[in-house]
Amino acid sequence: MKRNVLSSICIIAMITVGCVTVQQFDGSYSYKVGKIMVHTLIDAEREGNTGILVGADADILERLIPETGFSHSTNVFLVKTPTQNILIDTGFGNTIEKMQQFGVAPEQIDAVLITHLHGDHIGGLQKDGAAIFPNAKIYISEKELEFFTQTQVNQGAVTALAPYTTADNVVAFNPAELGSTLNEILPGIKPIANYGHTPGHTAFLVEDGRNKLIIAGDFLHIALVQFAYPEISATYDMDRDAAAVSRRQILEYAAANKIPIGGMHIVNPGIGNVEKDGDGFKFVPVN
Repeated sequence: MKRNVLSSICIIAMITVGCVTVQQFDGSYSYKVGKIMVHTLIDAEREGNTGILVGADADILERLIPETGFSHSTNVFLVKTPTQNILIDTGFGNTIEKMQQFGVAPEQIDAVLITHLHGDHIGGLQKDGAAIFPNAKIYISEKELEFFTQTQVNQGAVTALAPYTTADNVVAFNPAELGSTLNEILPGIKPIANYGHTPGHTAFLVEDGRNKLIIAGDFLHIALVQFAYPEISATYDMDRDAAAVSRRQILEYAAANKIPIGGMHIVNPGIGNVEKDGDGFKFVPVN
């Protein structure tokens, strides 16, 4: 059910799915992963557009897309561990008030993990040249950082990072491939190489003991189609073939290991379980 993001009315419901407890608020959703709280904050919502899909024929769209259309969202994840306040992406910068509903002010953010350097994921890093999160370290995969700031310079990315680069607060890391050993970059957070959408696109495993959640960034853009048909990419994917391979790989991993998955463009609640469904997958939202 679509909710009014701008409403200040708090709608609460408690749902338990496996190890993840979900608490719904209007415009935000909260999940307990062991001792870690993960809050999905809706940064923006608009009407979805199937024109961004590459290789989705009319039959697929007719079967999977409602005649009434569908919503597209941009999400930000606030992760509260026992020791740190962490953001995964910043969206366009529209979630500060939602973040503060959970008792976290911008200056209380310790780290911002970036899935990739597209504008709808880093637009909230700075305003008028000043850091919005002045006490935060910004974590970006080395491949992503090098590509967008050196190989194919993107001025939007350079501007977004500038106040943190000046303060020496940008940290580059190398995510590991699924199937290899995943190493923590912060307590309870392990980066996963999920290349294709961009050269250094990264997903993050949030983990406390046996409790796990994957936050997978732009591994897909239209859930109604791309769970069922992972081979279908989007015009935004810089390497569409690699993106399709990475998408199937992370879905196989989530389904086989029964790990819930969340994405920056999965509409509310933004997270759910992945099940095998023929040659594709089925997404079961937590609510």
